Parts: sequence; structure tokens; C-alpha cells
Amino acid sequence: MQAEAGQTLDAIVRRKELERRAGNGMFLWGVGNAPAIVTNELARLEHPVTAVFSIMKSRPKAVDSQPGKTVAWRRYVAVDGGVRPLPPHVLVTSRAESATGPKSKHFALMCWSDKPLAIRYGEPFDPSAFRNAGAAGAPVGASQVTALLRRISRDGNSTSYEVNLRSKLVGAYWTRLLDPAECPAEFSGFDKVAAGSIQDWLEFVSLVRKTGDLAEQLDGPKELLL
Repeated sequence: MQAEAGQTLDAIVRRKELERRAGNGMFLWGVGNAPAIVTNELARLEHPVTAVFSIMKSRPKAVDSQPGKTVAWRRYVAVDGGVRPLPPHVLVTSRAESATGPKSKHFALMCWSDKPLAIRYGEPFDPSAFRNAGAAGAPVGASQVTALLRRISRDGNSTSYEVNLRSKLVGAYWTRLLDPAECPAEFSGFDKVAAGSIQDWLEFVSLVRKTGDLAEQLDGPKELLL
């Protein structure tokens, strides 16, 4: 994890904590890549999966720390394949542009935690003790950002990463997001909401996600059926 959509990592974690409180423990964490195929089956079986968040060693890219535009995502693909509005307490943002043009989809981890979210230090995480889930079982690549892993060893040879945040995966576990809307200027006022009530947060989310009409923001009705 690192700075994204024009917000520092510290601000993102504070925002996710408000979301978690408003959702009775449930929050979504936006990610840029699609899940491993087996993730859907794990979600259907409700097989327990822990989400481990580790601070990236590299500095955030300029396109993430200072994007030209930021969007809020408003719908998601549920575990049964249906497309539904995101819960009213959820706010997932990303930059508006990808390398090939305007973003029409994004992804998110569906998380739950009974503990407040805060960046912690001191617990090592060794990628060499894991392999990518799936038949190939490839080692964790240096450029991988978000991946579904399985443990193969209790001992590793690297402690360069840490477990800085932890939660459980729930619902669809790793879902596709749809229906982006450009964030209004009020999004920059997040810090004014950070110390507010749950109701303040819900009103803020509604304001940020409301920009534009839902039907007008879609690429087309067929997109929702894919």
C-alpha cells in the first residue's frame, strides 16, 4: 500500500477507519489489478482468507500521488455475479485515467476488521515464504502489488517487509468496481470530516459519490452485464 488518488497513505488509512466504523467493521480497499481465478471459489465457499497490507518500498508514482482527476466508484460485482450499488458507507477512489485512457473499471478487496485501522510496525512479512495461489504456484514477483498467496514455509530468508495492517476478506473477497464519477471539489475537504461523526461520514460519502447521474456515467448498459 502507498499513496493513491492524490491522498497520502496516512489519509487513506484514516478514511478507511471512518468507513470501517460506519460499516460495523466492513470496508473496501481499492486495488488496481484483477484477482486470481480461484478467489471467486474461495469466496463462494467462505474459505477464510486474511488480507495483509504492507507498505511499498518504492515511492508512489506521480500519477498516483498527484493525478489529474480523481473518481469515486459506485457499483460492484457481487459474489453471485450481480451488479449492485456499493454500500452507502463505502468510498473507493482512484485516478481517473489509465495508460490506455479513461478508467471504466477498478478492483477492491472486501475487508472486515473488529479492530481500529492504524499503521503498525514491527511484525515481519517474508514474501519468500509464500507462492502465488493457483496451479503454477509461481514465486512472489518483485513487481507484484496485490496477489492471492498461499504459505509454503514458516521460515524465510527475508524480513524486508512488514505487516502494517491486517483484516479478513468477506463477501466477494476481491471484486470488480464499475460506474466511476469524478470527485467534486468537496473531496479535498476530507480532513474536516475525519474528526466528525458517523453521520458526517455518510453525508460526505453521499456527496462525493453523487456527482452526475448514474445512467449518464456508465459506458453503456451492456458493461454492467459482463
